[in-house]
Amino acid sequence: MTQRGLYDILDEDENLSEDIVDNRRGYMMKYDVIIIGAGPGGIYSAYELTQKKEDLKIAVFEAGHALEHRHCPIDGDKVKSCINCKSCSIMSGFGGAGAFSDGKYNITNDFGGTLHEYVGKKKAIELMQYVDEINMKYGGEGTKLYSTAGTQFKKLCLQNNLNLLDASVRHLGTDINYIVLENLYAALKDKVDFYFDTPIRTVKATDGGYRVVGEKESYDCDRCVISVGRSGSKWMEKVCEELSIHTKSNRVDIGVRVEIPAVIFSHLTDELYESKIVYRTEKFEDNVRTFCMNPYGIVVNENTNGIVTVNGHSYEGADKQTNNTNFALLVAKHFSEPFKDSNGYGESIARLSNMLGGGVIVQRFGDLVRGRRSNAKRIAEGLVEPTLAATPGDLSLVLPKRILDGIIEMIYALDKIAPGTANDDTLLYGVEVKFYNMEVEINEHLETKYKGLYIIGDGSGVTHSLSHASASGVYVARDIAAAMM
Repeated sequence: MTQRGLYDILDEDENLSEDIVDNRRGYMMKYDVIIIGAGPGGIYSAYELTQKKEDLKIAVFEAGHALEHRHCPIDGDKVKSCINCKSCSIMSGFGGAGAFSDGKYNITNDFGGTLHEYVGKKKAIELMQYVDEINMKYGGEGTKLYSTAGTQFKKLCLQNNLNLLDASVRHLGTDINYIVLENLYAALKDKVDFYFDTPIRTVKATDGGYRVVGEKESYDCDRCVISVGRSGSKWMEKVCEELSIHTKSNRVDIGVRVEIPAVIFSHLTDELYESKIVYRTEKFEDNVRTFCMNPYGIVVNENTNGIVTVNGHSYEGADKQTNNTNFALLVAKHFSEPFKDSNGYGESIARLSNMLGGGVIVQRFGDLVRGRRSNAKRIAEGLVEPTLAATPGDLSLVLPKRILDGIIEMIYALDKIAPGTANDDTLLYGVEVKFYNMEVEINEHLETKYKGLYIIGDGSGVTHSLSHASASGVYVARDIAAAMM
């Protein structure tokens, strides 16, 4: 099997399979299964197919780079902001957008997607636990599995109008997560044809199968699995329109990333690591939730379709840890007719932040509630040392009042269970936006109205997390293997 891409330009007859050479000479390459997207859904789908049916001819097409070539040019010195690379190494490539995340796999049906609505609650948990076993086998052994079961903090949260959601959380860390991906690729590369730096233009239904159309070449297959992730949302929308596959608008989550001294939340993070806490605001009765908690972590830039937003990472290795903890506070916005473009709404807010701050804006909580812009002097004199070089500014000029009021309420609510959260020097970075693909119409097999055409992972709008996306890949692979026996 072969790996093709920008960094593997080979002569036509050197180290290429005969099938690929035939394609270059004008013959149509044929696979049993083609997977579009090498994010978690695509990776675990390919893995499970090789486990269940070794004789299958499988190809994975990925618009981004191979894992070893994924390097963001932003170094904080020569390159301080996004330069809009043709292929964003943070958002695309082997491992998908989760490759450089902090590697949190939440084993739960309470959040992270609605996979259980298609496959059943028990099956969804079993699939996520199986993914966890794979991660342990390929480099994650020794990492800790946290759980909210039986925790004293459930009562503490309820006493303060907060709801702590139930989950088991495997934290790999950004460093171990990368190692797991390296090992998975090593296990797959001789069994699967990987085509990196190979964007797919469209997918066409043919007589008895599917044609995957690239920029220069086309490939046929009996079954096709689409797993393009959130960064492929616009492409996915176009393909669904061309194939007349029904979709419906999904939500968009908008908010800020909070950075505090790690000791303030240590009583929670030491026991739970990730605590998903939901608060219902008094003013508008909106739900505000914590998301992606990173104890002793760093705040980072994230590029989505040329828009710079904020995210967070944390590491398992003590040598890379900081004195801060960061987490997102997000408000979910759903829209009704006639407006359908929830992602466009989120993008417009993020673009406003980019316009005012040249990227991500940072503001002290004390400055926000006093109605004044933060400046570099007040931030430097504060108790929280920023882990991201962002532009001091005023988030009230960016975020809608309803969302901002909800975030402020949530910070005061969290201060009751973690005193110090609402300190003046608490840092808020904005904006953080979680884009969701429109929800694609699929059946209980995660299959579209076209038999053998599956849409999985975050690209389906059904999953919103590493664990759910990976589990959807395993589920579909088993369905395909069973059908092809």
